[in-house]
Amino acid sequence: MAVATILMVDDETEIIKLMEIYFTNENYRLLKASNGLEALELLEKNAVDLIVLDVMMPTMDGIEACMRIREKNHIPIIMLSAKSQDIDKISGLSVGADDYVTKPFSPLELVARIKALLRRVNHFQTTRKKNEDEIRIDGLVINQASHVVTIDEKIVKLTPREFAILLLLAQHAGKVLSMDQIYEQIWQDPIMESKNTVMVHIRKLREKLETNPQNPRYIKTVWGIGYKLEGESEVDHDV
Repeated sequence: MAVATILMVDDETEIIKLMEIYFTNENYRLLKASNGLEALELLEKNAVDLIVLDVMMPTMDGIEACMRIREKNHIPIIMLSAKSQDIDKISGLSVGADDYVTKPFSPLELVARIKALLRRVNHFQTTRKKNEDEIRIDGLVINQASHVVTIDEKIVKLTPREFAILLLLAQHAGKVLSMDQIYEQIWQDPIMESKNTVMVHIRKLREKLETNPQNPRYIKTVWGIGYKLEGESEVDHDV
């Protein structure tokens, strides 16, 4: 597992020195800043996994720094503040912070909050990557990374060429592709016997995908033009 880099922004050097001990024990890499402006400068030059950001600091306080950070990225942020009123917590969270810890705090509690937040972020990124690899159309799921196809959660075994045709149609779901277009994209050859070749592969695909190939649920024929893949598309793009 890669070492997480924590940027801690606080003008109280004793707090940073104390947390450095705990971060070292957790194998975290620590970057240190004493105000929001320094933090922004460090972010321009370093990859950071999580920010611990104090509210009350000179030059640029944590609230302004948080707003500036959120203009460019979504790095998880934990706010620190000596104030415990609900309005201060709301202010910190409303400008983009993910969590809030009140001073004085237990170093172990802060480490626990950091671990929990990093776990949530890692889980989200893993799930997002998985979703980006998948195209979902009305019970049909095509995983572009693993080349696994399922219909209503049942695996459908396809040849590499059948998978390529299905993926091409899915990537253009709802749009009609001519036999020539399909042939050119999949075979990467000059058009020769495109009509018969594509028709044979579409027939085999339907036999594997469709409950009733004569009345297909997915691959529709548009007479005189070509084929299209229908269904309510659930392709997962950036969130």
